Amino acid sequence: MGDFEGPLDALLFLISKHKMDIFDIEISQLLAQYMALIEDLSGDELEVASEFLEMAARLVHIKTLALLPRHEEEAERLRSELTGELIEYQVCRQVAAALREMQTPLPHFVRPEQPQPQRPYAHRHDATELARAYLLATGRRQQRMPPPPERFRGIVGRRVVPVSARIRYLLRRLRRHRRMDYNEVFDGGERSERVATFIALLELIKAGRVRLSEDDQHIILNEGALRQYE
Repeated sequence: MGDFEGPLDALLFLISKHKMDIFDIEISQLLAQYMALIEDLSGDELEVASEFLEMAARLVHIKTLALLPRHEEEAERLRSELTGELIEYQVCRQVAAALREMQTPLPHFVRPEQPQPQRPYAHRHDATELARAYLLATGRRQQRMPPPPERFRGIVGRRVVPVSARIRYLLRRLRRHRRMDYNEVFDGGERSERVATFIALLELIKAGRVRLSEDDQHIILNEGALRQYE
């Protein structure tokens, strides 16, 4: 995609451009910058950039876990793994640059192309073995596979719904009724609007502005919750 060799290369570019601390990455800020970067892709480029979409799904997953109190430890573990991969990639890139500088001009010798023997691959492998080999080759091992790129088709370029707008929407409704039906909040609207509403609800719960009822059927406004967002 563009001038980047892969998603890690793009993330390092964003970290450097926005002067982020690679040892203490703010996932929300990095995700926003990364999504803005891949929104410039055309439809044809998306077919080639599945790795970039997988990274976007990975960042969304980490951010979602970070907003859930019960999963903060797992989110921190995933964030640390991403930091380690970025540092490792950065070191490899620095070493490659140093090796290029050390390279001295040498004569090139090319032999004539040799015919390749036609040997059909005789081994047979089941799907589980192939999937395990793929995970080992990509370094993910026991991590969950990200959603396939097909799920992201059509998302890039759609109307962007700010989370802050959905926070104000939820607080305005709760100011009138003090409680809302949980399912009613997500009825209707586009997918992007429902996703923004879900993240807004997580933000409000984490900030102590609202809470769920004991049966998880209603959203209840806490006292003093309106002042921050009005």
